Amino acid sequence: MSISTTAPTVSIVVPVRNEADNIAPLIDEIAAALDGRWDYEIVYVDDGSTDATAARLTAIMANRGTVRQIRHETSSGQSAAVRTGVRAARASIVATLDGDGQNNPEFLPALIIAIEKGEGRIGLAAGQRVGRKDTGFKKFQSRIANKVRSWVLSDGTRDTGCGLKAFRREVFLSLPYFDGLHRFLPALVRREGYDITYVDVTDRPRRSGVSNYGFFDRLWIGIIDLAGVWWLIRRKKSTPVATEVMRHD
Repeated sequence: MSISTTAPTVSIVVPVRNEADNIAPLIDEIAAALDGRWDYEIVYVDDGSTDATAARLTAIMANRGTVRQIRHETSSGQSAAVRTGVRAARASIVATLDGDGQNNPEFLPALIIAIEKGEGRIGLAAGQRVGRKDTGFKKFQSRIANKVRSWVLSDGTRDTGCGLKAFRREVFLSLPYFDGLHRFLPALVRREGYDITYVDVTDRPRRSGVSNYGFFDRLWIGIIDLAGVWWLIRRKKSTPVATEVMRHD
């Protein structure tokens, strides 16, 4: 089945690495949430998987024209995978979610509608997890990281780690890119002068496999990123109002 040449209304970007057993169930859930509501595409970015992820996606693509697959030759990290997907997206509105099944696609419509109703004023609709299903240690780490980030950046966000987000494609691509960008989207979107809206979402246990994008091994890198984002916000100047002076004959 071929992909439609007509640009969809919404692109769903899903970064994955070694998530073969989670591919088909998640695609079914995304379709159940969006079918009949929007013209959409699902852009999977395979971040250098070494399991059957690529094969499973290829098999599904034969029967689902809405699914696309982009593959990184080697693993480049979650931020790089998200950026690859957004750059490849054909829709003006992009929504993201993690590929492990913990993010429930039933919340995608609320995020997409928030962007549509924002009429250009809302730059980001971000999921905020309640009832997280991670281990106690991981939740403790995340709670500390979120408190430190919120204190330093004053971004008004209690949970930046949730993969469920929606935004306009051009807003995302206007942001400064660096590894770890996806964890600082609220602060960077505010930096560009846009508002943010939040949607409470329920977390689910991972269906199968283990986490491929860990937290602890990036702790020190995260601290460096935090300092960098603080610097970017401090150095931001207001965008001047510019008008072209027309020639008078």
